[in-house]
Amino acid sequence: MAVSAGVERLMNEYNRFKNVTLNDLFDKDENRALKYAIEFDGLYYDYSKNRFDDNVLQALFELAKEHHLKERIEAMFSGEKINITENRAVLHTALRNFSGKPVMVDGVDVMPEIRRVLAKMKTFSDDVRDGTFRGATGKKLKNIVNIGIGGSDLGPFMAVQALQKYADKEINSYFISNIDGTACAEVLNKIKPEETLFIVASKTFTTIETLTNAKTCRAWLVEALGESAVKNHFVALSTNAKAVAEFGIDVNNMFEFWDFVGGRYSMWSAIGLSIALAVGFENFEDMLKGAEAMDKHFRETELEKNIPVIMALIGIWYNDYYNIHRYGVIPYDQYLKFLPSYLQQLDMESNGKSVRLDNKKITDYATGPALFGGAGTDVQHSFFQLLHQGTEPVPVDFIIPAISLNESGVHHEILLANVLAQAEALMKGKTVEEAAAELRAAGKSEVEIEKLKLNKSFDGNRPSNMFVIDKLTPYTLGMLVAMYEHKVFVQGVIWEIDSFDQWGVELGKQLALKILPELQGKAEAKHDSSTSSLIARIKKVRE
Repeated sequence: MAVSAGVERLMNEYNRFKNVTLNDLFDKDENRALKYAIEFDGLYYDYSKNRFDDNVLQALFELAKEHHLKERIEAMFSGEKINITENRAVLHTALRNFSGKPVMVDGVDVMPEIRRVLAKMKTFSDDVRDGTFRGATGKKLKNIVNIGIGGSDLGPFMAVQALQKYADKEINSYFISNIDGTACAEVLNKIKPEETLFIVASKTFTTIETLTNAKTCRAWLVEALGESAVKNHFVALSTNAKAVAEFGIDVNNMFEFWDFVGGRYSMWSAIGLSIALAVGFENFEDMLKGAEAMDKHFRETELEKNIPVIMALIGIWYNDYYNIHRYGVIPYDQYLKFLPSYLQQLDMESNGKSVRLDNKKITDYATGPALFGGAGTDVQHSFFQLLHQGTEPVPVDFIIPAISLNESGVHHEILLANVLAQAEALMKGKTVEEAAAELRAAGKSEVEIEKLKLNKSFDGNRPSNMFVIDKLTPYTLGMLVAMYEHKVFVQGVIWEIDSFDQWGVELGKQLALKILPELQGKAEAKHDSSTSSLIARIKKVRE
């Protein structure tokens, strides 16, 4: 691919700027922290601890304009079929559209159907929570088991965990996704059938992992309560009414969603039913409204003050010019401990691509950085060693609420001190001379100092973003997730890829369907020698 003017300018900026350190930048401009920070609706984004100056930023914004970013954003919100390999619109944003304005797809306003399903979700979740809808024996349903996989599991699971403070204490939420039989067994061992509602989340109602788990749970229920109990204890999130009815689920308890909603963007849809059941529909709706606020910011704000755009462009800068192909997301909030796992799918399934929109193979730049993370302060004692002293820098997103939902003594002040200290330490580092001086002040001999000073020094110059929310609420959770959704989309636009398909998950599924009968002795194994010998070995042990 020919090098564009924007790319060429950024290459020149990189060559000019690559040896400038963060400490240099802060020493040069005492107002840098205020200059490179944005406050929006209870969210404060400090991006000053990143390796850029005004010239780099302007070159990044020019690159975005060269890729017609504003037009691409508008195309998504307007219902154009920007998912080109599947010929679909991309309208998870319509699921949280409270403006009253229509959203058109193929000449049809999709908002009436979205509002209808939301109203149905509200009625059903209210009825379960207040006991109007009960199990077959008349008992109140207090165990909610969501059966899904991928986006039908990760989003609802993350949100229910994040919003535990807002959850009904009489409702227990469980999630089954893994085809490993242990996943089912461990949940079923904890619950009583007469008090349990199963939610089967599968758009086509054919997903092998989900349907296998659902059938196991159905058999367990039927054995205890009889066939007629299925309609009182199972609901479906699907579009396949025929298969849902054949399973024994009342189609009146089937909640639809649409092709313009990708799995990893689906917790805003009927897939979020488990969230509404756990925390109440009003809190679920507040989460949607928080996402809508970020949607408006993303759609309407100029690029230079646009939080998801700036996040994305800084990520492009590191990925494509510094050749840093990984980043960390570290929430300093126990409720958000599963946010990094959710974002792994959002980012890596969206942008882990190697074919451009023009159907050409990408050979001259990288896409889709690897994401990892966990909750601080726990991860300070696991992988932070690599962040501080590893041979390659890892950009980090830190997320912290200023006010804890569980203020207790000095706990939160210590947590706040830790996240601020980690960001500062990554940036400033510690010189060999400073390490030697510390050792000397501690009474170490010159021999000991010589032995330890390198090990106790830190390169620094390691970038981070800091996101400070006032407090974790359903609204702010919605804002945070939508912020990352839009950041991922912007990077896909710059990389000229389709961020909304996921063909990469198909090959393994296809081969698994071939291997299954071979493991069961119903077909002869015909693979590479490694796979065939592994099949033979496993069969021998199982026999």
